[in-house]
Amino acid sequence: MRHYEVLFILKPTLTEEEVEARLNFVKEVLTKNGASIATVVPMGTRKLAYAIKKYERGTYFVIYFQAEPSLIAELERILRINEDIIRFLIVKYENKKEIVAWEKLSQGIKQSKKEIKASPNIE
Repeated sequence: MRHYEVLFILKPTLTEEEVEARLNFVKEVLTKNGASIATVVPMGTRKLAYAIKKYERGTYFVIYFQAEPSLIAELERILRINEDIIRFLIVKYENKKEIVAWEKLSQGIKQSKKEIKASPNIE
């Protein structure tokens, strides 16, 4: 199993219940397809760097998980067709330095500047 993270941004117009439902939907997709979720990091509602689909703000979430590479195509398909997700990014951690960084991030441990230089590959 490989190490991944998925960051996705939800529409800011969703209610708290709808946000929770979308988050649970993404987690359910991961677990039904054999992924093991390490942690979920809610990052709150933030201002976007630029307008996406006429939205100036978005609700951010990051999920750290381990899965087989075959899951990524299905996850990407589902995230792409969900109208409430305005943007997403899937990151794969490959080498030992990146996996150590993934483990620290999934536990909420801050990285030093030296560790950040070992940046992960974006899929």
